[in-house]
Amino acid sequence: MRLLLKIGAALLAAFVLYNLWIFGHIVYWRANNPSASTFMNEQLARLQENDPEAELHHKWVPYERISANLKRAIVASEDAKFVDHVGFDWDGIEAAFEKNMQKGRIVAGGSTISQQLAKNLFLSSRKTPWRKLEEAAITVMLEAVMDKRRIFEIYLNVIEWGNGVFGAEAASRHYFRVSAARLSPAQAARLAAMVPNPRYYDEHRAAPGLAKKTRIIVRRMRYADVP
Repeated sequence: MRLLLKIGAALLAAFVLYNLWIFGHIVYWRANNPSASTFMNEQLARLQENDPEAELHHKWVPYERISANLKRAIVASEDAKFVDHVGFDWDGIEAAFEKNMQKGRIVAGGSTISQQLAKNLFLSSRKTPWRKLEEAAITVMLEAVMDKRRIFEIYLNVIEWGNGVFGAEAASRHYFRVSAARLSPAQAARLAAMVPNPRYYDEHRAAPGLAKKTRIIVRRMRYADVP
């Protein structure tokens, strides 16, 4: 029994220290830009398995140098209630759960922008119950420390947009040869449509589903509230 208590205490201490480490990074990133994310590092390692010289396409740009079209498109596509919720869209989670139950498999996620950022910054791509719990804890930290504008700025700069392509600036150059500041509504909607499966759409740019989703996002953009 004493050994079990010691093991339990050690595990609890490790959990607390790990989350303090995460919290420290979040506090630091409130005023400083992350140079990379766990997901970026994971994808770079994957690319370098085939090509040791491989590099990621990524360039940080400040919030004001990202097109308002892209901001509206991302909110319209990924998280319509972003400016109003405190990290979790419970209605969206319930709707996603019901849709998954009807289909008998996972077809909808219900994750907010804050939850996606938590996952990308700190967690691996492996799907486990532990990861979802940790994602929730990190989401609470992000919302407690940062305002919505800062959360969105980091999100737009670190999410994956293709095979080794990360962030709005790299994605804009990769697909349209323009800066993130100059994206048109249609271009922005197309980038937003790619977010759920960016590597697939990078290789299948003429996919009919991508074009259909792009048109839907264009129609919704006018109603999107951004920070």
